[in-house]
Amino acid sequence: MGPTITKIESREFRYPLEDLGTDEHGFNLIYEPGETTWRKLFGIKIHTDTGITGEYVGGNSPGAAQINMFADYLVGKNPLKREKHWSEIKRALRKYDRMGIGPIDIALWDFAGKYYDAPIHELLGTYRTSIPAYASTYHGDENGGLDSPEAFADFGEECADRGFPGYKIHGWGGSDSSRDLERELEAIHAVGERVGDRVDLMYDPACEYETFADALKVGRALDEESFCWYEDPYRDGGISQHGHRKLREMLETPILQTEHVRGLEAHADFVANGGTDFVRADPEYDAGITGAMKVTRMAESFGLDVEFHAPGPAQRHCIAATRNTNYYELALVHPDCQNTQPPVYNGDYSDMIDTIDSDGHVQVPTGPGLGVDYDWSYIEDNQTGSLHIYE
Repeated sequence: MGPTITKIESREFRYPLEDLGTDEHGFNLIYEPGETTWRKLFGIKIHTDTGITGEYVGGNSPGAAQINMFADYLVGKNPLKREKHWSEIKRALRKYDRMGIGPIDIALWDFAGKYYDAPIHELLGTYRTSIPAYASTYHGDENGGLDSPEAFADFGEECADRGFPGYKIHGWGGSDSSRDLERELEAIHAVGERVGDRVDLMYDPACEYETFADALKVGRALDEESFCWYEDPYRDGGISQHGHRKLREMLETPILQTEHVRGLEAHADFVANGGTDFVRADPEYDAGITGAMKVTRMAESFGLDVEFHAPGPAQRHCIAATRNTNYYELALVHPDCQNTQPPVYNGDYSDMIDTIDSDGHVQVPTGPGLGVDYDWSYIEDNQTGSLHIYE
């Protein structure tokens, strides 16, 4: 019969982000000296009758609410039957975005790696264990950090000097006034002129531009500086196949989409209808490692590359098992504050800016499962009061 799931725990906790606040609308994290922002994540434990526990730390509140809808289904089931569970839960969450699947699926993969005494990438099929990383910035601010085109260029030079082979800008937005858009364009040219001959450059407005016209203006500036890709430009929310196909037809810079598209089939439709050049995947957003690797193989069949969103041990294992990918996103970085990594890792795992080696690479964890040791004492000490136990 194999191993059996005996209990699942989902524990919400919080941790501080020092010198970080939000922009004027309250959504983008930006550098703000003296301000502390509290971030909430979830610690997932899947207990089994083998004594081996599958673990993952991440997720968000809407995803946790979805876990509450299907966790009881998993209790008493074999944790190794991931494909069966993925299919059943996908169907059960057909009315929702299915982001609750990701943390649970990753924890099931962690269990499998520990059960077979192998890192996850070996279970998937290893292609590499060392991954080039690009520096992915916080959004522009008004507080003496990344507050000007010159500041983005200076930080781009610092990242190039550190050994990063790529540098991605998250700008200010650009739609509140013509001045803001002009500042975006100036930053593109300042960074391109300063480090464009040293590193690959990427640009991500994070769906800030309110019009196709503004997205097109920025794209043409990216063309002039030979950027590697242009990601999520305007307020469609990153989901319009037609809009991004039209943008592709009018620009030379490749488009990277599907970070905000949910599901394998929707990703495939986006690709088949010419909505993107690079495909975005994320094991937390795309229904776990199981879902993200389906997206990866789909993209491979179209001859396209997949670029994984955000840093984390699950992303490293996925990239390690993927031929058609180029970079690891080390995010979010800034010259004056740390990134958003939670303080939950014992040992030497890190996604801080200084984690790259002399080649500008990060390494894939070598231990069984995810290969990281979570600090559950910290998680429990900072629990917010939201603890769900399914048994």
